[in-house]
Amino acid sequence: MSEDEVMLQQLFEEEKLTEKQKKIIIAAIESFSEKGYAGTSTNEIAKKAGVAEGTIFRHYKTKKELLVSIVAPLMTKLIGPFIVNDFHKVLDRPYENVEDFLRAAIKNRSDIIKKMLPVIKIVIQEIPFQPELREQFIEQVARKTFDHILQVIKGYQDKGQLIEMPTFSAARLAISSIFGFLISRYIFFPDSEWDDELETERTVQFIMHGLGTK
Repeated sequence: MSEDEVMLQQLFEEEKLTEKQKKIIIAAIESFSEKGYAGTSTNEIAKKAGVAEGTIFRHYKTKKELLVSIVAPLMTKLIGPFIVNDFHKVLDRPYENVEDFLRAAIKNRSDIIKKMLPVIKIVIQEIPFQPELREQFIEQVARKTFDHILQVIKGYQDKGQLIEMPTFSAARLAISSIFGFLISRYIFFPDSEWDDELETERTVQFIMHGLGTK
């Protein structure tokens, strides 16, 4: 069973969902992930779930309520804690130099995206348009990791491995570079030919040429 299937099973058990609700949620995740929220109709979800469209509206008043009912509990109970706790494996480990830390951070985040790709695609696609999801992401993920990232970046600045600039700005630039690579790799251009090791190294060197002191 894949990581996202395990998470869904946990969600089903905690929320005490009916079999039809389970089918609707699985179909909705697949459809939203493939075509986006705006490009998916409830009729398509119903056909994929093998239920009547009216069954969806008996459980969820609108398509947006269906989206939020999927992502909100996953974010609170499963995605947020999993993403945060797993990243602490990198943040809590001492690395001799900043390049090794950046490589480990990229690999860790890459592994997470691959494990939970359908749900993460939905979150990334819909955060700009759904204020509820954006607030949840900030609360459950961003705020719980960013302060720790700042401490790590400040530590490398104190060692003289990163240039002197506001630590917030240095962290933001590093995160933007890593996030840009991973989103391109797994969301925007997943079917392109990627040399992951080479692109990871290019991302690290891009960051170091802007922030490094060498």
